[in-house]
Amino acid sequence: MDLISLLLNNNVSIQHLNLCPNQIMVLGMQILAEILKINTTIRDFHIMKNNIDDQCAKILAEALKINTTVTTLNLGYNLIGDEGAQALAEALGINTVMTILDLRNNLISDLGTQALADALKINKSLTILNLSRNEMKGNNQGAQALAEALKINTSLTNLHLGSNQIGDQDAKALAKALKFNTSLTSLYLEFNQIGDQGTRALAKALKINTTLAILQLKGNQISDQGAQALAKSLKTNTTITTLDLGDNQINNQGVQAFADILQINAAITTLDLGNNQISDQGAHTLANILQKNTTLTMLSLGSNQITDQGIQALAEALQINTTLVEFHLGNNQIGIQGIQALVDTLRTNTTLTILNLYNCNLNHQDLQPLAEVLKTNTTLTILDLYDNQLRDQGVQAFAETLKINTTLTTLDLGYNRIKDQGAEALAEALKINTNLTTFGLGHNKIQDRGAQALLGALQMNTTLIDLELDSLTKIKKSIMSQIKHKLEINYINKQRLRCLQVLCLEKLKELDKIGEIKSLNSTIHDSCITKY
Repeated sequence: MDLISLLLNNNVSIQHLNLCPNQIMVLGMQILAEILKINTTIRDFHIMKNNIDDQCAKILAEALKINTTVTTLNLGYNLIGDEGAQALAEALGINTVMTILDLRNNLISDLGTQALADALKINKSLTILNLSRNEMKGNNQGAQALAEALKINTSLTNLHLGSNQIGDQDAKALAKALKFNTSLTSLYLEFNQIGDQGTRALAKALKINTTLAILQLKGNQISDQGAQALAKSLKTNTTITTLDLGDNQINNQGVQAFADILQINAAITTLDLGNNQISDQGAHTLANILQKNTTLTMLSLGSNQITDQGIQALAEALQINTTLVEFHLGNNQIGIQGIQALVDTLRTNTTLTILNLYNCNLNHQDLQPLAEVLKTNTTLTILDLYDNQLRDQGVQAFAETLKINTTLTTLDLGYNRIKDQGAEALAEALKINTNLTTFGLGHNKIQDRGAQALLGALQMNTTLIDLELDSLTKIKKSIMSQIKHKLEINYINKQRLRCLQVLCLEKLKELDKIGEIKSLNSTIHDSCITKY
């Protein structure tokens, strides 16, 4: 029985339908639309990257007026323009079940956005709307229409408007809406043109708004003035937990403003200041705060102007701090002294699980101490060393580490000038290692010999499920195909194990034996509860 027959017969096993990427034309959409009018099982419908245009969107919209089960519709990366958006907006005025609509990377401009905004004034089911990477223009009617809708709408919790040339006037309109809106928890405005004026308006709104938790302002030409305004608003705001100000123009003065606030604010857990203009002075300022702050769990300072001196101060702070779990320091001017300071921290710190040191021009001598400390560190799970100068000589040290380390699950050594000899050393480690699940070796110089060694290791390794190996030199397709097949087997077996553990856990609950298992082996108990 083919897929269409299954769908027409409401096969209960098909609740998630993913048809991307394909080339669904008008006839194909007409068939799908007719199915959606009668099907009562599909919940998630993904048709990204299908060249769907306005005509196809109109056909689909008519079906959505009737369908009562699809809650998630992903139409991203298509060719839907204003007419298609208007048709979908009309359907949203009738449809009462859809909760997620993804229209990212289409061709929707002001007219289509206005229609969707009007629909939001009526619709009471939609919680997530993604309009990022469309064709709104700076200081436009579309964004301002959405702002007016937010004053009325009470269901939308996530709004994505990134990369739409949204200007300061649009930001001011959205800020006014935030003073009234009580449902929005996440607002994504990355890579627009908001600037300091728009940021100041948003900052004023945050003094009043009590629901917004995530504010994404990456890449918006924000300087210290905008940063200082945001920091000032956080003296009273107690709901913002995630603030992304990466890719802006913030320097040490802006950092000082946030440092002052982090002594008072107990809500912020995630702060991204990557790709700004922060130097060692700013790093020292943040280091002082990290010794006192007890709420921040993620801090990104990648792509700034921090040298060993700043890294040393930050590393020393982490010997005291007990809450930070994710630290991004990539693309800074880190040398052996900075690495040694981080190594000293990893000997005692028991909370840091993610460390990013990509593109720091670190060689095998710089990274040797890091490889050594990971033999005893039991907390770090993700390490990113992409785009450094490890080479085969340095890889040997990490291969020895992988034979001993029992906690690292993700390691990225891509773009490190690794050749076959290094790949062979890593392959020997993979025969022993039982915890690594994701391994990045892309953009190196590994050839057939090294790839064959890795394939041999996979005959013994049963835990690795993702191995990036798009080498700068060509590897035989037959070897790559066998590696892919073995990784797929590992993945399937992992899923089967999860299912088995779920069944066992449910049976234990049914028999009221969970407490007994916890008393016998708390590790197994906690693993089942948290992972499955």
